[in-house]
Amino acid sequence: MSVTTSQAETLESIKEVIKEKSVELLHLQFVDIEGILKHVTVTVEQLEQVVDGKIMFDGSSIKGFSPINKSDLYLQPDLNTFAVLPWSVEEGYSEARFICSVKTPTGDDYEGDPRNVLKKTVEKAADQGYAISVGPELEFFLFETDELGRPTQQTQDFAGYFEPSPHDNGEKVRLEIYRALKQMGFTIEASHHEVAKGQHEINFKYSNALTAADLATTYKWVVKTIAKKFGLHATFMPKPIAGENGSGMHVNISLFDVEKQQNAFFDQEDSRQLSEKAYQFIAGLIDNVKDFVAVTNPLINSYKRLVPGYEAPCYIAWSASNRSALIRIPATRGAGTRVEIRCPDPSANPYLAFAVIASAGLNGVNNNLVAPEEVKDDIFSMTSEELKMREIDHLPASLEFALNAFEEGTIGKETLGEHVFGEYVELKRKEWDSFRTTVHGWELENYHTKF
Repeated sequence: MSVTTSQAETLESIKEVIKEKSVELLHLQFVDIEGILKHVTVTVEQLEQVVDGKIMFDGSSIKGFSPINKSDLYLQPDLNTFAVLPWSVEEGYSEARFICSVKTPTGDDYEGDPRNVLKKTVEKAADQGYAISVGPELEFFLFETDELGRPTQQTQDFAGYFEPSPHDNGEKVRLEIYRALKQMGFTIEASHHEVAKGQHEINFKYSNALTAADLATTYKWVVKTIAKKFGLHATFMPKPIAGENGSGMHVNISLFDVEKQQNAFFDQEDSRQLSEKAYQFIAGLIDNVKDFVAVTNPLINSYKRLVPGYEAPCYIAWSASNRSALIRIPATRGAGTRVEIRCPDPSANPYLAFAVIASAGLNGVNNNLVAPEEVKDDIFSMTSEELKMREIDHLPASLEFALNAFEEGTIGKETLGEHVFGEYVELKRKEWDSFRTTVHGWELENYHTKF
């Protein structure tokens, strides 16, 4: 691999940290089609091979990757993702990681790598003169574990929204997570207890789309790792407790006009201070959300969160402030002007989720789509007649319906590419079929003795 001057400087800085922190092991990380983190571990003596992209692995063993007759793949580290793992540091010893893109034996980007899918989306936006910024907000639950370390259904606390200690027993856990994330290069903006018992959120600063996906992936790994140190289980399952609010991954996204060097969504002269591009982007999301929700909300359990009564947006509408709408425009203007889409949940693969959201919005910009009227009223309180009269549609009610729309639409195929699209649909169809044919506890409880 040819190394640019900037990369050479970064590599020298990495070598200094490796020496200073006595790094012995390097974890080369990547994600499978579901966004599950994987890694290959090598010794620090192989740093040169690592940087040259010469570390090979068997792609046929990774979900959604290569068939067995084309299984040799290579890991190309992004030097900007280097980080020492805070929990590994001991006297004279530590470990570090790189997040990698996956390459073929010929050195090309591997089409089945979700990180490469997002890179292509970023490149398409760049060709149109835009840089994509993303700020995700990932919620999670903390559960107690049993004597074998397995998760129970007992939450770690019973506190509510923004409650402090002594009710919020998660403060110490979040503090440890915050410290670890900060040491790994995150800029943390807020940390608090969420609405549901045992539910938490730690917000980090927005970044370019690829870095934001790297950070979201790292965040989930760090949260789970630190929770385990406390004897707890952290889950990003969207709806782990019936009757409680589920966990979302609100995605804040904006376009930066590279030529004009300004936020493409801001217009001082507009009544809402939103540009025409912002309205077109909103229209693109609204027109295409049914076609990509199978990616942003990828589990059967995801659709148990997207129901009325628990603050999760299930109606397709937008507003400059109304939190009951699917798409909201936070109050910040100027450089911070952004669109927030509220349906995604943290079980989604961040690389694929950010890619389809950006593609849908850009579809609106490129086709000059017109956004519907803003909905200022509380949508959750509307009757079905009111919703129908105001032409407010709802998201798919199940993974099955979401997959049908995903297959019939164009955003998924165009954004993910033939390989990932096909693998993703096959994987999720099998998941739905397994659920559909399983006899569940609810059925036994309600039908076993009655019939």
